[in-house]
Amino acid sequence: MKIILTQEVSGLGTPGDIVEVKNGYGRNYLLPQGFAIQWTKGAEKQVVVIKRAREAREIRDLGQANEVKTQLSSLKVALSARAGKDGRLFGSITPAEVVTAVKTAGGPALDRRRLELPGHIKTTGSYNVLVKLHPEVTATFPVNVVAAK
Repeated sequence: MKIILTQEVSGLGTPGDIVEVKNGYGRNYLLPQGFAIQWTKGAEKQVVVIKRAREAREIRDLGQANEVKTQLSSLKVALSARAGKDGRLFGSITPAEVVTAVKTAGGPALDRRRLELPGHIKTTGSYNVLVKLHPEVTATFPVNVVAAK
């Protein structure tokens, strides 16, 4: 089955790539989850639009990635969330919330899909979040989750 990826899938490709996958994997996982669209001649013309959008979001080169990495390492990110008496959160912290907290702390704009949280963040405390800035550059930064008053 030939498909066009709309999001990054590890081990398969990046948005805009045309790949050949097994029928079941494409039909049962990639298409329903919105990670890909069915390949057609008309859809192939959308590849240019998908790649252009990816380039606008993506960090340009290795130098810029290292610059963003140094910005993140010196950043103090604090996130407040509703919590019970024992520090357990009502819900959990999402990558989108972390990106917003980085932005409000004066950090660079990040793509939430490139963040890797250390499991589900469901209690208050300090956590190290990993972000893939470039294929060769990854950065970690601390996020302090505190109970909201």
